[in-house]
Amino acid sequence: MRRIFLLTAAALLASCASQRRVVYLQDIQPGDRIPVAESYQIRIKPLDRLTVVVNSRNPELAAPFNTSSSYTSLNGSQASSSAAGVNALQVRTVDTEGMLDMPIIGPVPCAGKTREELARDIARKIEAGGYISDPTVNIQFADMKISVIGEVARPGQYDIVNDRVSLFDALSMAGDLTIYGVRDGVVVIREENGVRTSASLDMTSREIYDSPYFYLQQNDVVYVKPNKYKAQSGEISQNRNFYLSLVGTAISVATLIVTLTR
Repeated sequence: MRRIFLLTAAALLASCASQRRVVYLQDIQPGDRIPVAESYQIRIKPLDRLTVVVNSRNPELAAPFNTSSSYTSLNGSQASSSAAGVNALQVRTVDTEGMLDMPIIGPVPCAGKTREELARDIARKIEAGGYISDPTVNIQFADMKISVIGEVARPGQYDIVNDRVSLFDALSMAGDLTIYGVRDGVVVIREENGVRTSASLDMTSREIYDSPYFYLQQNDVVYVKPNKYKAQSGEISQNRNFYLSLVGTAISVATLIVTLTR
């Protein structure tokens, strides 16, 4: 009876320890109020690809801002505006200096701005130039992606359509971490202003909300490291395959020698 009790207690303790390893935000209690540091939105970077559509109560006035002699369509093919029609969405690329070249009004600085900020700047420039008195501008990211790799259910590259994407959002798209994923050391890799940086985030702690890497940017890479059990099993598997290959080679060589000496 005592032995059964000890085994049951050990199993419960092991279960609790395992649960502690996989539960997110372990230091948050029901009713806790955590202030949001800022209303984070993804900001435009050099080489981002944007769709820019200018509208007006008079469509004829807006048409010159939505057309050009040639453009890149959403599927990446080149076409003339006359062949594609005025309703085709044009994709414009921000240059390496952070400028967006617009028809009629010319280059507009956009690096570091949100979509709404850039839309307001373009509308003001159109209105100030006397081209349209009531311009409205809609801007969308043409191809905004993040990558999630490592110990997740569905590693891969994912399109994002919202301006506010958190690390939890990214991991949800990838089907969450596997049981082998390290939850207190998820790495986010980022390229910004020609510099690659990274940060390790502890998803078991509420301090994750304070990290500037909690909200993701376009082209970020999220890497979930394997825990020691998965790493050890991988090493054992590699060693086993190596020795099996070595034994197979030795057998082949021995067979060849026997055949030649007959």
